[in-house]
Amino acid sequence: QLQLVQSGGGLVQPGGSLTLSCTTSGFTLNYYAIAWFRQAPGKEREGISCISSRSRNTKYADSVKGRFTISRDGTKNTASLQMNSLKPEDTAVYYCSMLRSADCDNYYGDTYYWGQGTQVTVTS
Repeated sequence: QLQLVQSGGGLVQPGGSLTLSCTTSGFTLNYYAIAWFRQAPGKEREGISCISSRSRNTKYADSVKGRFTISRDGTKNTASLQMNSLKPEDTAVYYCSMLRSADCDNYYGDTYYWGQGTQVTVTS
């Protein structure tokens, strides 16, 4: 079972920024799309962004569009989520997922391996 390893997250004030990263060892992520999800207390897991295998395509949920940026670095086998202008409603546990395919066409239903999750708390 492949385990993705996440880093980043933490506590930030509204309007602040954080960067989440997702990587693994011994396996290249480069051929697969990577997606980010989040789950707030009492809510369902929400897909918020996806990047295709060669970074040709990206997708964002309306709730984060214009504030979050997804990227990947093939040389580092890492995907990242830059989060700017954070709001209290962004508070959640964030998860990265490697998809089964190279594209983000159906990223909600195409998840394969997951990261361990990282807490992001936005509060004053």
